[in-house]
Amino acid sequence: MSTDTPASAPSESTADRYLAVQRSEEFAGLRRALRGFIFPMTVAFFLWYALYVILSAYARGFMGTKVIGNINVALVFGLLQFVSTFAIAWLYSRFANRRIDPVADRIRAEMGEVTHEHGPRG
Repeated sequence: MSTDTPASAPSESTADRYLAVQRSEEFAGLRRALRGFIFPMTVAFFLWYALYVILSAYARGFMGTKVIGNINVALVFGLLQFVSTFAIAWLYSRFANRRIDPVADRIRAEMGEVTHEHGPRG
C-alpha cells in the first residue's frame, strides 16, 4: 500500500479546468465567431451549388448558351464552383488568422500553464 496521491488526481483538476474554460465567456465568444462565419458561408455555398444544379436540370437552354467558342454558361458556372470554393477557403483563412487564432492561442496558453503545473498529461 502506498500513501502517494493517485495518478488520476491531477487529470481531474485539469478536466475541471477544461470545463471552466468551456463555460467561459471568451470560449463562448470564440464559438459564436466561428459559427457566425461558418453557417452563413455554408448556406451561401449550398444555395449557389443548388442554383447550378437546378439550372442544369431545368434551364438547359440557358445553360447551353455559348459564351465564347464552345464554352457555354454551364461550363462557366461549373468552373465558378471551384473558384468559389477556393475563395471561401481563402476568406476563412483570413478570418481565422484575425479572429479565431488569437483567442484560441490565448486559451491554449492558459491551459498550458495549468497542465504544466500538474505535470505531463497522461
